[in-house]
Amino acid sequence: MHLVDQIKAKARKNLQTVVLPEGYDDRMIEAAGEVVKDGLARVVLLGNADVLNARARELGASLDGVTLLDPKNSPRLEAYIDELVELRKKKGLSREEARALLVGEDNLYYGSMMVRLGDAGGAVAGASNTTGDVLRAAFQVVGTAPGMKTVSSVFLMVTKTPEFGENGVLLFADCAVNPNPDAQALAEIALSTARSCQSFLGVPARVGMLSFSTKGSAAHEDVDKVLKALEIAKAMDPSLQIDGELQADAALLPKVGAKKAPGSPVAGKANTIIFPTLDAGNIGYKLVERLAGAEAVGPIIQGLAKPVNDLSRGCSVQDIINVSAITAVQAQG
Repeated sequence: MHLVDQIKAKARKNLQTVVLPEGYDDRMIEAAGEVVKDGLARVVLLGNADVLNARARELGASLDGVTLLDPKNSPRLEAYIDELVELRKKKGLSREEARALLVGEDNLYYGSMMVRLGDAGGAVAGASNTTGDVLRAAFQVVGTAPGMKTVSSVFLMVTKTPEFGENGVLLFADCAVNPNPDAQALAEIALSTARSCQSFLGVPARVGMLSFSTKGSAAHEDVDKVLKALEIAKAMDPSLQIDGELQADAALLPKVGAKKAPGSPVAGKANTIIFPTLDAGNIGYKLVERLAGAEAVGPIIQGLAKPVNDLSRGCSVQDIINVSAITAVQAQG
């Protein structure tokens, strides 16, 4: 079974509620009904019900089983305003400013507040809004996971080489958010990605912290950063299977791992790969995708207290369906 199909099967076993804030985007309208029809999640689509139903008819789309909610007329709006004012009191946010954010045209703050207060398990947006806008609302409202300050991203890399990772599936991070994480941020990225591995693949992570050096083969401040991150990650979660610094071949190939890092619990069998910078991560996943014919599922946002995922503005209806299933699985905890 393909990885995405496995994720969908997992989503169906413990149904969660996913909010789609961008009801003004035709692709969201089309995807909403399909997510419900496929039994992947309960869906709340934000927008005026009359407008959404009329547009669905024009598109030939079904909104059967989809909850339509207009933030402007929501019975929860005043409670949401109270919560947002309290959250942003150090910034001096007024009730009028909070109301404007929550009933703004993009619906991002309202969707994030639904997630924060448990009225939805997760949110999916980004079809019409930039990554910066989506993550800003999520960061300010949902916040980061306990003990975390770093929001990052992960790609599930489905390769054609079953001997790598878990039957050919590996997690790559961070490939989309943090340009040059310091040691603390890199450690938090490693922990978030390990949790994503357990959530999506159902197996413990074996985390390889990548570098151009393996176990002291080179001396450089960039290597020192990876070593410091390794130390921090181990202190944060002593049970984590993690090692570094490792070159990519030492992390992935058993013979090379045994030679370059003998006795390592991870070398030669890593299923979770942590890149030292965004340059390395973004280049790395695209090379594997294009040259090796791998499928890159993501980016999936991680490190938030509750899931909010960002789409490409060029996304398809199927992309929205798939990310909704991924978000539902994250919401299962």
